[in-house]
Amino acid sequence: MKGKFIVIEGIDGCGKTTQINQVAKWLKGSNLIPNKNQLVITREPGGTKLGDSIRSLLLNTSKETAPYSITELLLYAADRAQHVNEIIRPAITKGDWVISDRFTGSTIAYQGYGRKLDIKLIKHLETIATDGIAPDLTFLLDISVEESIQRRINRKGDRMEEEGRDFLSNVSLGFKELCANKKWKKISAMKSEEEIISEIKLEIKKLLNNEKNG
Repeated sequence: MKGKFIVIEGIDGCGKTTQINQVAKWLKGSNLIPNKNQLVITREPGGTKLGDSIRSLLLNTSKETAPYSITELLLYAADRAQHVNEIIRPAITKGDWVISDRFTGSTIAYQGYGRKLDIKLIKHLETIATDGIAPDLTFLLDISVEESIQRRINRKGDRMEEEGRDFLSNVSLGFKELCANKKWKKISAMKSEEEIISEIKLEIKKLLNNEKNG
């Protein structure tokens, strides 16, 4: 049986890492994943050795090595192609479950809405990089730009995080537009950690029930 592919998205500071850890803990203690299979936690950019090298290029704050917007897009596409073929496809083909911190939605939001690159071009590159792999369910942990900035006020950001309020506002808009897709579920990240994980659990159970009932 094919495994499940779940993605957690959102602007920086929304609590993706916390919720991924919570979901992983819940799934490992449940009977939802067959005993012979496992849970794979991964991320973009990164997730592979090659991807980690690409990540360091993409998120480095040095202005001297900052890529042009189109270069940035192509690097993300390269990272995704490696990620899909090395990690995601083999895992779900075996029946394993995969949870990824970011996937194609982030590229549309950050490079499409944030950088103002051509959305059609981005989607064409996605088609090439993913080769038909798509999440079964994507969660958007939604917070305001002001809240994102406040949560990150005492930490040094990466290159994306330091792009400023207007850029982040456009990215946030992009994520909200993506939630029109029925496989996306928006959850307010202003709720408590317990409330958020409860909503995520409910949606995952709904997914499995819908598949079971055809």
